[in-house]
Amino acid sequence: MVKKNYLLGIECTAHTFGISFIEKKTKKILCNIKDVFTTEKGGLIPTELGKHHMKIAEFLFKKALEKTKINEKEIIAVAVSSSPGLAPCLKEGMIFAKKISSSFKIPLVCVNHCIAHLEIGELTGAKDPVLLYVSGANTQIIAYEGKKYRIFGETLDLGIGNFIDCFARELGIGFPGGPKIEEMAKKGKKYLEISYPIKGMDVSFSGILAKLIHLKNKGEKKEDLAFSMQETSFAMLVEAAERALAHLGKKELLLGGGVACNSRLQEMCKIMCKERGCKLFIPEKQFLLDNAAMIAYLGLKMFEKKIFFKPEELNKADFNPRERTDIVKVEWK
Repeated sequence: MVKKNYLLGIECTAHTFGISFIEKKTKKILCNIKDVFTTEKGGLIPTELGKHHMKIAEFLFKKALEKTKINEKEIIAVAVSSSPGLAPCLKEGMIFAKKISSSFKIPLVCVNHCIAHLEIGELTGAKDPVLLYVSGANTQIIAYEGKKYRIFGETLDLGIGNFIDCFARELGIGFPGGPKIEEMAKKGKKYLEISYPIKGMDVSFSGILAKLIHLKNKGEKKEDLAFSMQETSFAMLVEAAERALAHLGKKELLLGGGVACNSRLQEMCKIMCKERGCKLFIPEKQFLLDNAAMIAYLGLKMFEKKIFFKPEELNKADFNPRERTDIVKVEWK
């Protein structure tokens, strides 16, 4: 009889479809592979992303099995990012996860993508941090209190990543725009005065975007625009994170999300944490970007607490594009 030792994780919330395997006993991540939808110019169309996920899912799954040499019969459960995200993407991920669950008669675990970003931060050694979560659609300041992950601050309009990508499109840059904007900003020499919309621990980026477009049309250099955009928007995020640290009396700041890969944002967080006497924790790049390892990592915790759907209950499992971080009951802690 084949012993079941491995949990399968599936990431599918937006542009990335990922597959990961984690070993049950050791919690060791055995693989973390993905395929990312990109463009030469313009943004992302949700239905096209869904088609991408549908086409790549089986291929990536088989590739992961080959890479890890895992037998399909050794899979103990499948975890999928079921919320929040783009509906066509979540739908395809759920369809594939249910297919795996039904085919191998194993439980299905539905994982909140945002919380998975926080939970994977444990690998850095962080114990009780404030999470500065900065990704495409999400910008939140989160901390664990009273059996839930509470949101103490967030964007009131655009996520920081979507804001940067919208700005990149104005400059004729395709998706993802963040890395190219970061390099462009390093060449900027002139700081341009733009708005600084922050209220408490909440931030807003739509006004900054409008001002940047206005300055671009007036002939300002794209390098100076990129530099000014980063300096202003990142300062807002660091200020909001510092307020959360002070408000909660916590001494750890954890970064999460794809925008946290930005070296300037990391530098600004390091300076703030040093001045406050706090510790800064930054996961490996592969765990900052959307990835299936974090889904597998949290999925295993939930599985061990029996928070899952049995194969005969799959009709009850569904995706939720708008599920907020702070409504999820943290029953695995």
